[in-house]
Amino acid sequence: MSLPRAKNGGGWRSAPPPAVALCVSERNRDGKRSAREALQEQRAREAARARRKRTLVVAGGVVAVLGIAAVIGVVVSDQNDNSTDSATGLPAAAPSGAVGKDSLVIPVGAPDAPSTLTIYEDFRCPACDAFEKQFTPTIHSLEDSGQIRTEYHLVTLIDGNLGGSGSLNAANAAACAQDAGKFRAYHDVLYDNQPDEQDDKFADKNTLLTLAEKVPGLKTPTFTACVNNGTHNTWVKKSNTAFGNSGFDATPTILLNGKSIYGQNPALTPDSLKQMVSAANKGKQPAKVTATPS
Repeated sequence: MSLPRAKNGGGWRSAPPPAVALCVSERNRDGKRSAREALQEQRAREAARARRKRTLVVAGGVVAVLGIAAVIGVVVSDQNDNSTDSATGLPAAAPSGAVGKDSLVIPVGAPDAPSTLTIYEDFRCPACDAFEKQFTPTIHSLEDSGQIRTEYHLVTLIDGNLGGSGSLNAANAAACAQDAGKFRAYHDVLYDNQPDEQDDKFADKNTLLTLAEKVPGLKTPTFTACVNNGTHNTWVKKSNTAFGNSGFDATPTILLNGKSIYGQNPALTPDSLKQMVSAANKGKQPAKVTATPS
């Protein structure tokens, strides 16, 4: 049996069997449906991406706001802790003659000395006591001959590590002695009488006042009130915070003209300290010292 033929512009071509035509039609419909479904899926994916992007933007904004708020909170907290006295609400009271950034340095020696010895120390720190017992005569000699000026930064590291308030109270008392022009002498007395690290004896203000009697003319009503009232406590706390931000993490920390020289190999000795100062001061005139610093 021959297949039906259809005329096509004067010619004839074989007409496809009905089954074949049906298969083509089904494939076409399937193709169109697949294309629509693919388009719908693509649009759904794009919508989902847009929703995720909006969510991330909003979340990022929230995180940024919270981050800014946290930073502001830290700054405000730091200012509250270190810039004002918690008892009086007044600005931190620096001792008389304090110098440097935020007036956190107690200077000893001629201000125009050619070299500067920087000392970070804690009055409860046994390593600081060991340093002072070994180097105090040399440091005083270099100060009194105009070779160096010493800059003291008072730290309360032991209070933070062991608890108590001896580091804070002793540092405040030393700052009170600075007000009286007798910091160096009282500083040395505190180290000469430093208690065991575990014994927070300097927390007792009467102990600090009794030790002040070893410095002629220091224990006055003004000094006594300064010690008892913790006049410089906030200043001491601010000094300790500055130490925490300095990059140093131990006491004593000793610098000569900004370079760390202690706790290294070879070990620093009084003679090597003199040699370092002499080398640093080569070609420079020593300062004129008119009186031995108190």
